[in-house]
Amino acid sequence: MSRIGKRTISVPKGVTVNVDGQTVSVKGPKGERSWTVADEIEVKFENDEINLVAKTDTQRARAMWGLSRTLVDNLVVGVTEGFERKLELVGVGYRAALKGRDLSLQLGFSHEVDVVAPEGVTFVVPKQTEISIQGADKQVVGELAANIRKLRPPEPYKGKGVRYAGEKVRRKEGKKK
Repeated sequence: MSRIGKRTISVPKGVTVNVDGQTVSVKGPKGERSWTVADEIEVKFENDEINLVAKTDTQRARAMWGLSRTLVDNLVVGVTEGFERKLELVGVGYRAALKGRDLSLQLGFSHEVDVVAPEGVTFVVPKQTEISIQGADKQVVGELAANIRKLRPPEPYKGKGVRYAGEKVRRKEGKKK
Protein backbone atom coordinates (compact mmCIF):
# COMPACT_ATOMS: atom_id res chain seq x y z
CA MET A 1 0.00 0.00 0.00
CA SER A 2 1.24 3.45 -0.88
CA ARG A 3 1.19 5.88 2.03
CA ILE A 4 1.35 8.83 -0.38
CA GLY A 5 -1.22 7.37 -2.78
CA LYS A 6 -3.81 6.86 -0.03
CA ARG A 7 -3.92 10.54 0.90
CA THR A 8 -6.76 12.58 -0.59
CA ILE A 9 -6.20 15.85 -2.46
CA SER A 10 -8.46 18.65 -1.26
CA VAL A 11 -9.47 21.11 -3.98
CA PRO A 12 -9.65 24.74 -2.78
CA LYS A 13 -12.43 27.15 -3.72
CA GLY A 14 -12.00 28.84 -7.10
CA VAL A 15 -10.45 25.73 -8.67
CA THR A 16 -12.39 23.57 -11.11
CA VAL A 17 -11.41 19.95 -11.71
CA ASN A 18 -12.55 17.88 -14.68
CA VAL A 19 -11.85 14.14 -14.82
CA ASP A 20 -12.35 12.71 -18.31
CA GLY A 21 -11.33 9.06 -18.26
CA GLN A 22 -7.63 9.08 -17.35
CA THR A 23 -7.11 12.81 -18.02
CA VAL A 24 -7.30 15.21 -15.09
CA SER A 25 -7.75 18.90 -15.98
CA VAL A 26 -7.40 21.60 -13.33
CA LYS A 27 -8.23 25.27 -13.83
CA GLY A 28 -7.46 27.99 -11.29
CA PRO A 29 -6.40 31.60 -10.89
CA LYS A 30 -2.82 30.97 -12.12
CA GLY A 31 -3.76 29.04 -15.25
CA GLU A 32 -4.93 25.71 -16.56
CA ARG A 33 -3.03 22.41 -16.47
CA SER A 34 -3.87 18.81 -17.34
CA TRP A 35 -2.19 15.45 -17.01
CA THR A 36 -3.02 11.91 -18.11
CA VAL A 37 -2.89 9.37 -15.28
CA ALA A 38 -1.49 5.88 -15.91
CA ASP A 39 -3.98 3.16 -16.90
CA GLU A 40 -3.39 1.23 -13.65
CA ILE A 41 -4.81 4.09 -11.57
CA GLU A 42 -8.46 5.11 -11.13
CA VAL A 43 -9.28 8.76 -10.41
CA LYS A 44 -12.36 9.70 -8.36
CA PHE A 45 -13.51 13.31 -7.84
CA GLU A 46 -16.25 13.81 -5.24
CA ASN A 47 -17.07 16.52 -2.65
CA ASP A 48 -14.11 18.78 -3.60
CA GLU A 49 -11.66 15.91 -3.02
CA ILE A 50 -9.64 13.86 -5.48
CA ASN A 51 -8.88 10.23 -4.61
CA LEU A 52 -6.59 7.96 -6.59
CA VAL A 53 -6.90 4.18 -6.28
CA ALA A 54 -4.78 1.44 -7.80
CA LYS A 55 -6.95 -0.87 -9.93
CA THR A 56 -4.68 -3.89 -9.47
CA ASP A 57 -1.98 -4.90 -7.00
CA THR A 58 0.93 -5.18 -9.41
CA GLN A 59 4.39 -3.67 -8.95
CA ARG A 60 3.78 -1.04 -11.65
CA ALA A 61 0.36 -0.09 -10.22
CA ARG A 62 1.87 0.44 -6.76
CA ALA A 63 4.72 2.48 -8.24
CA MET A 64 2.40 4.67 -10.33
CA TRP A 65 -0.10 5.19 -7.48
CA GLY A 66 2.06 7.50 -5.34
CA LEU A 67 3.58 9.18 -8.39
CA SER A 68 0.16 9.92 -9.89
CA ARG A 69 -1.16 11.32 -6.62
CA THR A 70 1.85 13.64 -6.28
CA LEU A 71 1.61 14.86 -9.88
CA VAL A 72 -2.14 15.57 -9.59
CA ASP A 73 -1.49 17.41 -6.30
CA ASN A 74 1.19 19.47 -8.09
CA LEU A 75 -1.43 20.43 -10.69
CA VAL A 76 -3.74 21.75 -7.97
CA VAL A 77 -0.97 23.59 -6.09
CA GLY A 78 0.42 25.01 -9.34
CA VAL A 79 -2.84 26.64 -10.45
CA THR A 80 -3.56 28.05 -6.97
CA GLU A 81 -0.23 29.12 -5.43
CA GLY A 82 2.34 28.41 -8.14
CA PHE A 83 5.93 27.28 -7.67
CA GLU A 84 9.07 29.33 -7.14
CA ARG A 85 12.83 28.65 -7.23
CA LYS A 86 15.32 31.26 -6.06
CA LEU A 87 18.89 31.54 -7.29
CA GLU A 88 21.81 33.61 -6.02
CA LEU A 89 24.73 34.96 -8.06
CA VAL A 90 28.00 35.00 -6.14
CA GLY A 91 31.07 36.61 -7.69
CA VAL A 92 32.53 39.96 -8.64
CA GLY A 93 30.65 41.34 -11.65
CA TYR A 94 28.02 38.58 -11.65
CA ARG A 95 24.60 40.13 -12.12
CA ALA A 96 21.18 39.56 -13.61
CA ALA A 97 18.77 41.91 -15.36
CA LEU A 98 15.43 41.60 -17.11
CA LYS A 99 15.10 42.27 -20.85
CA GLY A 100 11.36 42.29 -21.35
CA ARG A 101 10.25 38.83 -20.19
CA ASP A 102 13.70 37.29 -20.70
CA LEU A 103 16.68 37.17 -18.36
CA SER A 104 20.11 38.57 -19.16
CA LEU A 105 23.03 37.26 -17.09
CA GLN A 106 26.60 38.48 -16.75
CA LEU A 107 28.56 35.52 -15.39
CA GLY A 108 32.18 36.40 -16.07
CA PHE A 109 32.13 35.36 -19.71
CA SER A 110 33.12 37.71 -22.53
CA HIS A 111 29.44 37.98 -23.45
CA GLU A 112 26.05 38.19 -21.77
CA VAL A 113 24.00 35.01 -21.49
CA ASP A 114 20.32 35.43 -22.38
CA VAL A 115 17.74 32.99 -21.01
CA VAL A 116 14.37 32.94 -22.79
CA ALA A 117 11.35 32.56 -20.50
CA PRO A 118 9.17 29.59 -21.51
CA GLU A 119 5.42 30.12 -21.65
CA GLY A 120 3.90 30.24 -18.18
CA VAL A 121 7.19 31.15 -16.44
CA THR A 122 8.16 34.60 -15.18
CA PHE A 123 11.49 35.89 -13.93
CA VAL A 124 11.70 38.34 -11.02
CA VAL A 125 14.99 40.09 -10.20
CA PRO A 126 14.63 41.79 -6.78
CA LYS A 127 18.38 42.54 -6.61
CA GLN A 128 21.12 42.22 -9.23
CA THR A 129 22.42 39.09 -7.50
CA GLU A 130 19.07 37.36 -6.91
CA ILE A 131 16.76 35.63 -9.39
CA SER A 132 13.30 34.25 -8.69
CA ILE A 133 11.72 31.85 -11.19
CA GLN A 134 7.93 31.52 -10.84
CA GLY A 135 5.38 29.41 -12.68
CA ALA A 136 2.51 26.95 -12.41
CA ASP A 137 4.46 23.90 -13.64
CA LYS A 138 6.84 22.53 -11.00
CA GLN A 139 8.88 20.55 -13.51
CA VAL A 140 9.46 23.48 -15.87
CA VAL A 141 10.40 25.85 -13.01
CA GLY A 142 12.85 23.35 -11.50
CA GLU A 143 14.40 22.41 -14.82
CA LEU A 144 14.88 26.05 -15.82
CA ALA A 145 16.53 26.79 -12.47
CA ALA A 146 18.86 23.80 -12.93
CA ASN A 147 19.78 24.92 -16.47
CA ILE A 148 20.60 28.45 -15.27
CA ARG A 149 22.71 27.00 -12.43
CA LYS A 150 24.48 24.77 -14.95
CA LEU A 151 25.71 27.87 -16.86
CA ARG A 152 28.18 28.63 -14.04
CA PRO A 153 27.95 26.15 -11.14
CA PRO A 154 29.55 27.19 -7.84
CA GLU A 155 33.24 26.34 -7.74
CA PRO A 156 34.78 24.91 -4.54
CA TYR A 157 37.72 27.32 -4.04
CA LYS A 158 36.12 30.77 -3.93
CA GLY A 159 32.45 29.75 -4.04
CA LYS A 160 31.77 31.86 -7.15
CA GLY A 161 28.90 30.90 -9.43
CA VAL A 162 25.13 30.49 -9.57
CA ARG A 163 23.64 28.64 -6.61
CA TYR A 164 20.21 27.88 -5.22
CA ALA A 165 19.12 30.18 -2.38
CA GLY A 166 20.39 28.73 0.86
CA GLU A 167 22.66 26.19 -0.87
CA LYS A 168 25.84 25.40 1.06
CA VAL A 169 28.93 25.14 -1.15
CA ARG A 170 31.60 22.85 0.22
CA ARG A 171 34.84 24.80 0.10
CA LYS A 172 38.31 23.38 -0.52
CA GLU A 173 41.54 24.68 0.87
CA GLY A 174 43.84 26.37 -1.63
CA LYS A 175 47.51 25.72 -2.30
CA LYS A 176 49.97 25.92 0.55
CA LYS A 177 53.32 27.63 0.25
